[in-house]
Amino acid sequence: MADRSFADSSAEPPAAATWPGKDLGLPEAGPGSMAGMGRRLVALLIDWLVAGLISAAWLGGDSLLTLLIFAGMHTILLGLLGTTLGKRVVRLQVVRGPRPAGVPRALLRTVLLLLILPAVLTDGEGRPLHDAAAGTVQLRM
Repeated sequence: MADRSFADSSAEPPAAATWPGKDLGLPEAGPGSMAGMGRRLVALLIDWLVAGLISAAWLGGDSLLTLLIFAGMHTILLGLLGTTLGKRVVRLQVVRGPRPAGVPRALLRTVLLLLILPAVLTDGEGRPLHDAAAGTVQLRM
């Protein structure tokens, strides 16, 4: 049986390797690579738990207040530090270029996160739409 080479017009070359964040110049794995869904969900749950505990301890546990605390934590901490308590625990950061996103972009990102759908759907790079709209990316530390 004859061996097919790539020069043969009927043979196709192997597909180029690709991974989330490749076109953004991010590594495939390790620090600086795009965060996976599992870590992002764990960080989100930790942040929601912290907001709930703060709301319950100091403000009576009202669900609207919990939501406002969560949104405030995300906006301020991501805008200024690039990470929240939950993201820090699972070693994630949200950046725009080499720096934290800044408060206005963090606010946009947080509002879209609260709408849920933009956080679940992704763009062609594998970034959730709330990150793409804010011009941010969530990276492993």
